[in-house]
Amino acid sequence: MAEKETGASGVAALAEANAPVFETLVQMTLDTFERSGLDEETYLLARIAALVAMDASAPSYLLNIGTAAEVGVPLEKIQGTLVAIAPVVGSARIVSAARAIGDAFGLELPGEEEQ
Repeated sequence: MAEKETGASGVAALAEANAPVFETLVQMTLDTFERSGLDEETYLLARIAALVAMDASAPSYLLNIGTAAEVGVPLEKIQGTLVAIAPVVGSARIVSAARAIGDAFGLELPGEEEQ
C-alpha cells in the first residue's frame, strides 16, 4: 500500500503531479494564510470547520489535518472545533466528516463492520 502524504508535503506532491487542476488549487491557497491575518492554529481550525460545512472528501481532510498536526495543533482543538460547529452544520455533517477523516487516515471507526 502506498504511503499517504500529509500537510505541506502532500500539497507539494499535488503540485508536482503535473495536473492543471491541482496546480490551480495549490496556487489558490499559497497566500491565504498571510492574507487572513489569523494565527496558524486558528487558520487551520477555520479551514477544517469549512471542510465539514462543505462535506469535503477524505483527501481534503488529509491535507488540512495533516498540516495542523505538523504545526502542533492538538487533536483536542480539532475535536473541539467539531463540537463547536455541530449545532450549526448538524449531526449528519459531523458524522460524514468523522467518516472522511477516518478514511483519510486509515482509521476504523467504532461500529464499522469488516468489509
